[in-house]
Amino acid sequence: MEHKTVLILATDGDSTRMIYHALVKHFDISSIILEQKESRKVFIKRRLKKLGLAKVTGQLLFQVLVAPVLKVTSRNKVQKIVSGNGLCRSEIPEEKIVRVNSINSSQVEDILQEKQPDVVIVNGTRIISRKILNAATCVFINSHTGITPRYRGVHGGYWALANGDKENCGVTVHLLDEGIDTGEVLYQEVTEVTEKDNFVTYPYLQTAKSIPLLVHAVNDAFNNRIKKEKIGGKSQLWYHPTMWDYLYNRLIKKVK
Repeated sequence: MEHKTVLILATDGDSTRMIYHALVKHFDISSIILEQKESRKVFIKRRLKKLGLAKVTGQLLFQVLVAPVLKVTSRNKVQKIVSGNGLCRSEIPEEKIVRVNSINSSQVEDILQEKQPDVVIVNGTRIISRKILNAATCVFINSHTGITPRYRGVHGGYWALANGDKENCGVTVHLLDEGIDTGEVLYQEVTEVTEKDNFVTYPYLQTAKSIPLLVHAVNDAFNNRIKKEKIGGKSQLWYHPTMWDYLYNRLIKKVK
């Protein structure tokens, strides 16, 4: 068989590390391009313009007052999910990494044009521009922690549970386009959660569920057998919860 390679575009973090260490067991990862996270000031300014002061203030209160407590109290549960699914959160070998300020930089375009991977896997980056999508003649595949198109954006599993929509608490592996989680679907699967899970542990369960789907999708691409589907129905973009969103959902709906 002709030698085929995978390149990863991502931000650093547990999900990226778990995906890398899982995929490298199956495929040749030529390199992983890690995008620097957007400055908090720029992020907040953009969100204020889009969502307004009250919403963004509530989101910041959640991130400052609630999320750190959840992270500390969920450490043991997270470790059980990671070890129970044979996942690895260790550092990615530095020789595989190219660090960039933006995934849409000319540096990334040049790397893609030079390497011409057979598949590009995307995880956690900002919206990727058309020039980057056109820089390599291959499919770009994204792993999304939500069932699209109903739960686009962030924290799709959490919002599905908060909406009493447990059958749509899951993951989607889809082709990437210029929209936000709007690409054609390759695979979707529901994630099983328990009463011991919460806002922090949901993404680990979802990443564990998505990895086998990513392996299938890459193999499909390598063998020219990708089957894509454009799913209709309600489409909505979701954002980070505010502190009062979270407290209401926890106290009234029992969604942690």
